[in-house]
Amino acid sequence: MWSAKVFTLYPEFFPGLLDLGIYKRARTKKIWNLEVVNIRNFAIDKHGSVDDKPFGGGKGMLMRADVVNNCLAENKNNNSTVYLSPKGKQLTQEMVKNFSEANGLNILCGHFEGIDQRVIDANKIEEISIGDYILSGGEPAAVVLLDSILRLLPGVLGDEGSLEEESFNNNLLEYPQYTQPREWEGKKVPDVLLSGNHAEIKRWRLEQSRGITQRQRPDMWQKYNKNKN
Repeated sequence: MWSAKVFTLYPEFFPGLLDLGIYKRARTKKIWNLEVVNIRNFAIDKHGSVDDKPFGGGKGMLMRADVVNNCLAENKNNNSTVYLSPKGKQLTQEMVKNFSEANGLNILCGHFEGIDQRVIDANKIEEISIGDYILSGGEPAAVVLLDSILRLLPGVLGDEGSLEEESFNNNLLEYPQYTQPREWEGKKVPDVLLSGNHAEIKRWRLEQSRGITQRQRPDMWQKYNKNKN
């Protein structure tokens, strides 16, 4: 069973969306498990403080190293630990796949201006970003990360074969897809998709994927051409 452990100041955020649909069914079937740890329970003063002003000045507050470290020391397991941060490595499908093939993951959610760097370094925590934008906290990012991982676990999706043709596999974005009705507001489904010629359909889809990737993700297009050669 794949195990997720989330460290957060807002445990009520979880499981949230992960308690719906395929993920709820998969958790019921014990394909994956979620444990949520409240960092506030490890505050060391009578006021329950978890943050303080940054040394050197600056706006905002930082989560204290001692509080976060006490929480991790008592609760994290042998799985890898990641901290969701805008200054981390950008999350990729390859990273997601690697996480899904492990036994599980510890996820540390920051807040305020982040977490004292010393606790990150001391625990050898990998910093990961889900994109070049800022969120109010790590909890939404944790849900995104878990969503991307859980769908890759065997038995979670109904048709696991569909994973092979998704965007980012082979450094190409996915081709356009169509369903009923065949004509909608004057727009028709491409004839090739109705032809029954599977070789032509496969060729058309590859051409579409190449064109979309070249236009919208030139960085991926370069990787695709490099790997192709």
